Parts: sequence; structure tokens; C-alpha cells
Amino acid sequence: MTASVVIGLSAVVVAIRDGEAVVLTVRPHDAITDVASPLPGLPFGPFDPEGHRTFELGLRAFVTEQTRFQLGYVEQLYTFGDKGRDAPRAEVGAGAARVVSVGYLGLTPDAIDTNAPDTAWAPWSRFFPWEDWRQGRPALLDTVLAPALKRWAGDDAAKWSRARLAFALDGAPWNEERVLERYELLYEAGLAPEAARDQARADGDDPAEPAALSAALGEPMISDHRRILATGLSRLRGKIKYRPVVFELTPEEFTLSTLQRTVEAIAGVLLHKQNFRRVVEREDLVEGLGRLDAETGGRPAELFRFRREMLVARPASGLSLPLLRD
Repeated sequence: MTASVVIGLSAVVVAIRDGEAVVLTVRPHDAITDVASPLPGLPFGPFDPEGHRTFELGLRAFVTEQTRFQLGYVEQLYTFGDKGRDAPRAEVGAGAARVVSVGYLGLTPDAIDTNAPDTAWAPWSRFFPWEDWRQGRPALLDTVLAPALKRWAGDDAAKWSRARLAFALDGAPWNEERVLERYELLYEAGLAPEAARDQARADGDDPAEPAALSAALGEPMISDHRRILATGLSRLRGKIKYRPVVFELTPEEFTLSTLQRTVEAIAGVLLHKQNFRRVVEREDLVEGLGRLDAETGGRPAELFRFRREMLVARPASGLSLPLLRD
């Protein structure tokens, strides 16, 4: 028997709220019981080849339907098609539909409350707590993750080398772009709670949804949505360095301090103030408006805008981050 293929669409929608990078989450309802999932997921839905002219239009339609939220900037991420990635419990087997999901990254300047049931904006640090270095190196890397990864690696030097480089252990440098690699390694090591659930499904068992383990391992999500989220954050952290996508997350008018905090929230690291402003000036991406923002709570700061017209005149670069604090 030939298994059918179902094409789904998933959205990583990112915004900035109160200086934090947040993602739009939903809690889907069970088709039989109509009870909301105990775990969050990303907005997702099936692609209708009859009703949707393109994947992107289909994505925009179901995100608005689920969340009452209209997407702005959107780009395609990756196609996720692992066997059994979306099968409930023991339904993975001969003849079961293969669910393939096309992931998208969406950016918006406002984390608007949707007022839709079971929809919320959540800080990405809830799902990847080891990724936020703005208050310094997270202690959980050395107190929780390093010992667990050493137990997993055992005497296998290659495994430990991968863990050391991914998580900046034993003096290795931190690379903020390797979000997906770090999550995949935790999954492979059986530390991500989704790993136990997926293994039980592959064995034909009937697992309960995984409980959140240590806070150091992050909050799990339904299906492979945390893998999709990690893919989106990896893409965004890399892309802000070579394309001006960070301005899709800022209001029309902003101070340079607001712009810096936005970049820091996405990259998960602190930037040197003077050097960051030199980068902004060198790239000629913004222009002053000759007005001050009196609502900063301190000394009024000049307001700027993104020179969006540059995107028509020439390819615009992003904001390189070679100037991170030690």
C-alpha cells in the first residue's frame, strides 16, 4: 500500500515585546475531545491546493484564521518531512499519511494580542534557555548541560567534541547562530523531552505528552515544532548580519538604543554601544528625523527611521556583529 502525503505549513512568527524576542504560539485542540493541547505549538495548518494559489498565501490565510493576526514579512525556511513527525501516538505504520511541513519565518514590529483562544506570545528563551547570554554565560551550561552531555558522550571523543563546540564548553567559543545544531544534539542525546516521546511512537507505544523536565532543557512543543523554531532562530540570527531584516521588527520611528536592544534580543548577546553605532553609521541604513523621543524615561534621544528606499536602489547589507563583549 502506498502512503499518502499531506503537506502542512508552519510559521515561526517573531516580534519584540518589552525588549524580549517573542514567538507566536498556539495550543491546538484535539479533533475528538476539543481539549486544547497541554503543550504549545507554532501556528500551522494544511495546504489546500484547490484553495491556496501558493504556499505563502495559504500560510497567511491559516495564521490569520487561527490567531486573528496578519503576517507582514515572510520567507520560507525549510521542509520538514521525517517519518512520523506528526503522527499521534501509534498511528505511524503501513499506509499512514506522511506529513510534510513547509516552515516559514515571519517578522512583525508589534506583538499584538490576538484575543484568539489558546494563542499567546512567548519568549523564545522559554524554549531555549541556554541561548540567552545577555546577562553573561548561562550557569545552566556548566551545571546541568555539560555533565549530561559528558554522560552521553562517554568515551566517544567525537561526540564530546561536537557537544563542546556547540555549547561553548571547555573554553570553546560561543556561536550564536548554531541554535538548530544545539537542539539537534540535545535531541540525539535523548535529553530533549521530545526525543523520548518520538521514540515511543516509533516503537508503537502510546506515550503521554512529555512533561517539562529541568528548566535547563527548555519547554517542549508539540510534534517537531521546537526543531522548526530552532531553524527559524538560526536563520534570523544569521540573516541580521547580511540583510536589514532587523528593521522588520522595529517601529517606523525608533531610537538607536531601541535598535540595539532589538538586535541583542535576537542575537542573545550584548553589543558594545559605541561600536554598534559606528556599524549603523557606516552602513548608512538609518537617518535622523531631527526630533527627540521624550518617552525614553531619561535623557531624550533622537528618533531615526530605516531608509527603506535603499532596498530599491541597491542591495542593502545587515548589521555585522564582530564587536560582541567578552
